[in-house]
Amino acid sequence: MSEEKPPGPLRYGWTTGACAAAAAKAAYEALLTGDFPDPVAITLPRGEAPSFALARHELSEEWASATIVKDAGDDPDVTHGALVSSSVRRGAAGSGVTYRAGEGVGIVTKPGLPLPVGEPAINPGPRAQIAAAIAEVAARNGDAGDIEVTVSIADGEAIARKTLNGRLGIVGGLSVLGTTGIVVPFSCSAWIHSIHRGIDVARAQGLVHVAGATGSASEAAVAKLYGLEEAALIDMGDFVGGMLKYIRAHPVPRVTVAGGFAKMTKLGQGLLDLHSRAGPVDFRWLAERAEELGGASGTVYAISQANTAIEALEIATAAGLDLPPLVARHAWETAAKVLRGADIMLDIAIFGREGDLLAKR
Repeated sequence: MSEEKPPGPLRYGWTTGACAAAAAKAAYEALLTGDFPDPVAITLPRGEAPSFALARHELSEEWASATIVKDAGDDPDVTHGALVSSSVRRGAAGSGVTYRAGEGVGIVTKPGLPLPVGEPAINPGPRAQIAAAIAEVAARNGDAGDIEVTVSIADGEAIARKTLNGRLGIVGGLSVLGTTGIVVPFSCSAWIHSIHRGIDVARAQGLVHVAGATGSASEAAVAKLYGLEEAALIDMGDFVGGMLKYIRAHPVPRVTVAGGFAKMTKLGQGLLDLHSRAGPVDFRWLAERAEELGGASGTVYAISQANTAIEALEIATAAGLDLPPLVARHAWETAAKVLRGADIMLDIAIFGREGDLLAKR
């Protein structure tokens, strides 16, 4: 799916957790009454009451299952269109609502996540939504609500390869996510969530140095530079501010921010979101840095008129100006403001397209 915003107002969607809760409610209703509500409505934590059509359902004497097609709205969510199923059966008396991972839902294998090792990767938010939906049906039908809920996501294991789950220690499939039940288009909440969980996992393993990289090339380069293990690598993407704010509140002794020249130029300019939507490379800013290094007026002007950051770098290099260290210094100053004096060692590493180190601060 495209990561560029479509024109016009954006359509909100529903989280995997909301879909699982609605499917569980429909299945439990059928287990008690023999009839599936379709559409099925649930109440979300903030009071919204969306209705979901059932894509399929099945009922036996011992269990019931319902499936909903996830609609993520206009968000470029990898799970958009996925089939989310909840199957319910009676649990032991007094057990309440218990959870199992079906096909396509992962299992937690590393500490640091909001669930214990060995648990299905159904996050606390979705669990609360499922439990609330079960409680509503139980109260209406005079049932105890001791129910085992198995959540499945069709092709979830394959979809999970496009996410950070493997690095976080979630194996066998996807996480069932969603605090509010609503997907806000282009809020990038799932990515930010993964950044936070990656830091949590690194802290739980006692790692003293983590690195956030803007892309795969800079990630491989920074791992090689410092000899970092996979758990220390945070897939930060463009969200430097999001990563650093979380690290300030959940400290790690040392953090490195790594990226290519263009992205680190944006950080040097003062941007904490490095995506193109947040702002372009400012070539006048780069020209001022070249002037700061003693560049001739012709060189400074040529840099101000460059089409790309790489072209600006090539102009500076040809003129004998070592621009990356100065960019790294300004990037460090921007990042250090976010950490605001926290006892955390901060590094900036700028890499070329081939993974060569251009500058380190």
